[in-house]
Amino acid sequence: MLFIEYPKCTTCQKAKKWLDENGVRYTDRNIKEERPSYTELEEWHRKSGLPLKRFFNTSGLLYKSMGLKDKLPDMPVEAQLQLLATDGMLVKRPIIVDGDTVLVGFKPGEWEILKK
Repeated sequence: MLFIEYPKCTTCQKAKKWLDENGVRYTDRNIKEERPSYTELEEWHRKSGLPLKRFFNTSGLLYKSMGLKDKLPDMPVEAQLQLLATDGMLVKRPIIVDGDTVLVGFKPGEWEILKK
């Protein structure tokens, strides 16, 4: 299981604590140091079944400074994926990737499926 996080993010810290307390084993990856590739994002988007907008860190400074709230609705999916792949700080976190399961953001109720 891959746990993608930004270590300074308090939500990521809560998620990591939840994983540890529930005995869930994972491999940690810093999203800023090793940003997701276009191919990874495309695969995670497909597996998650979520709208692509959910993969954007809409509360982030970079998202806001780029005016993406107004630009994304008219942007093709491929262009959105390319944009996400340019900077890990644009990507919502944490992300869990476990086989065909992809979870974006931390909602403890959704994460219950990770307990095995």
